[in-house]
Amino acid sequence: MWRTRHRSRTICLSLAFVTVFLHLLLALVSLCVHRQPCDPPPPPPSPGTPTQRGLARTTHTAAGVRALAEPPTDAKQRRSSQEDADKALPVKGRKNATSRKELVNKTESLESDLSKLEALFDHPLYNTPGPAVTADDRLLKVKPKVKTSEKSSLMWVSASQEGYEDVAWNSSRESHPPWLRFHLAISRWQLYPHRDPNMDALVQELATHRIVSAVQKSGGTQLKLVISFPNYGQAMFKPMKQQRDDETNYNLFYFSDFERHNAEIAAFHLDRILGFRRIPPVSGRLVDVVKEIKDVTTDRKLARTFFTSPVGNVCFYGQCSYYCSTEHAVCGRPRALEASLAAMLPDLSLAPRRSWRSPWRRSYSRSKLAKWETDPDYCSSVKKVAPYDRGTRLVDFMDMIILDYLMGNMDRHHYETFENFGNDTFLLHLDNGRAFGRHSKDEPSILAPLKQCCRIRRSTWLRLLLLSTPQYRLSDVMRASLSRDPLHRVAPLLAEPHLAALDRRLNAVLKTVSRCQKQQRGEEVVYDDLPHLPDALAPA
Repeated sequence: MWRTRHRSRTICLSLAFVTVFLHLLLALVSLCVHRQPCDPPPPPPSPGTPTQRGLARTTHTAAGVRALAEPPTDAKQRRSSQEDADKALPVKGRKNATSRKELVNKTESLESDLSKLEALFDHPLYNTPGPAVTADDRLLKVKPKVKTSEKSSLMWVSASQEGYEDVAWNSSRESHPPWLRFHLAISRWQLYPHRDPNMDALVQELATHRIVSAVQKSGGTQLKLVISFPNYGQAMFKPMKQQRDDETNYNLFYFSDFERHNAEIAAFHLDRILGFRRIPPVSGRLVDVVKEIKDVTTDRKLARTFFTSPVGNVCFYGQCSYYCSTEHAVCGRPRALEASLAAMLPDLSLAPRRSWRSPWRRSYSRSKLAKWETDPDYCSSVKKVAPYDRGTRLVDFMDMIILDYLMGNMDRHHYETFENFGNDTFLLHLDNGRAFGRHSKDEPSILAPLKQCCRIRRSTWLRLLLLSTPQYRLSDVMRASLSRDPLHRVAPLLAEPHLAALDRRLNAVLKTVSRCQKQQRGEEVVYDDLPHLPDALAPA
């Protein structure tokens, strides 16, 4: 027994010694192995890396505009702290931080563009006093105040139709809805005044007001609807036909192109930036095609064209000359559809309009050319014919041509004016759905009237020069203006290549006018409609 106990004690001591030896050996091996971290720290950026160059700020300055300087000290400290924190993040965290920086840069760039837009509209060239507007220069007139006993004759009383508001409007402007104030502000010189306080309310109404009726507009080559609101306002509805980034097929003729909803919206903003104010206000809107069109329409022909696509989207196509079939239907996603809504002009029974055939109308033929395309002296014959032989009609037409060239609109076959004003009035820039189709190609033939006639307003010429400067760059102020549209939250209304094309085309217009000034030495190229503008206010 004693021998057995002694043998067991010896074995236990041996096992304990072996265990201690193995632990010491493992500890020694661990100390000798070099441990690598999971995520090596990033090397410090060199002074010339793209990251630092991308973080460099650009300062925009302009006369009369508050300069955009460096951010305040506390903002710099917050940014520095955030950058230090980003460096300590793993790879995925650093990618998210980069995305945040890009978002911040885009936000700061948009704020800079919005400042440029406000400065542009504050510039003296946009605030020069125009001709005095008399009662005869108003398109519509409100009856004067009469006796209380006859006050009812001045009231607009609703017919109590279902869905419409019970309203009673009188001669007071405050009682009028935004669309009526817009109609009453139309003058001989423009559709709405600069800095019109009613404009925001009208655009808001187009974007958000409840729709009580939707019927198809007769005539035209493509689908359009007339939308009605509870306060009896109406709007022209054009649905989304193609994506923002899509370009018109080069093999299509100009008269076979789609009409684009974002082109109508962008044309309104561009017309206002150019200082013309000859396009009715337009707003983008996301429409429920079932609740806001199908369920409220009284147009049986339109209602019969609704169907559900194989993937469950609600579609319709209406009736028109072209592109009104199941193959060219407009579809919601599954019910939401983008569209442009343009404020309607006064009814033709109140304010009749005259349609004028454009002297530079295209042949609308696949094989024939128009006369102006083969006769370089074509303008000489145009200037001998009324109404281009006197007044401002020719330079008014040049304004429209410049607008069309900037947005690539080749479909200007007619234009309209209000009959009440005769020939001494502005031209309405309507129907711009085929604009902004191509950004990679400019169409020089649109500028043919300007090249052949070499005539332009001084106010237009000076504003174009202003928009070519870095302080008021056309693409920047256009981007800022479009960002205020409700559909900008879905996606930018114009892709960046279209904005870049605006700057390129503006430069082409300026070169055309400069070339005219060199060629027409004995004739006046610029029509001076700003005789009292000091030369110091004109851009260099």
